[in-house]
Amino acid sequence: MSRIRRILHPSDFSRASAAAFTKAVELAATNRAELFVVHVLRLVMPMAGEGYVSPAIYHQIETTARTQAQKQLDALVAKAKKSRVRAQSLLVEGLADVEITRLAKSKRADLVVIGTHGRTGLAKFFLGSVASRVVATAHCPVLTVRGK
Repeated sequence: MSRIRRILHPSDFSRASAAAFTKAVELAATNRAELFVVHVLRLVMPMAGEGYVSPAIYHQIETTARTQAQKQLDALVAKAKKSRVRAQSLLVEGLADVEITRLAKSKRADLVVIGTHGRTGLAKFFLGSVASRVVATAHCPVLTVRGK
């Protein structure tokens, strides 16, 4: 493997992501690599139901989610910078695996470091695995880190 210059770390702010973040920071520091910390927001979709919910409510939910995600990303970037790692945050909307692989390619990442929840059986069947889809579609090596 050639020198690692750019590392992409997708985070959903879970324990599994925290373990992967620690590894990503360690690798970035060791290789003097730039670290991109990314979070993918899912779009809020109106659901048919018993009552009317105004578009303003959906907009408020989206704005709040975006603000909270950016705060958490900023905290992760600050933590990486304390370890003397060049880091920046990226907040995007869409399907997690699609956006992660797209960003890895557009940022010319040499490595993706992603957490995995370690689900098996029916949970994996029904919930799927973003990490496994990223492994299958990324243009670069992917390191999966199991959450504690």
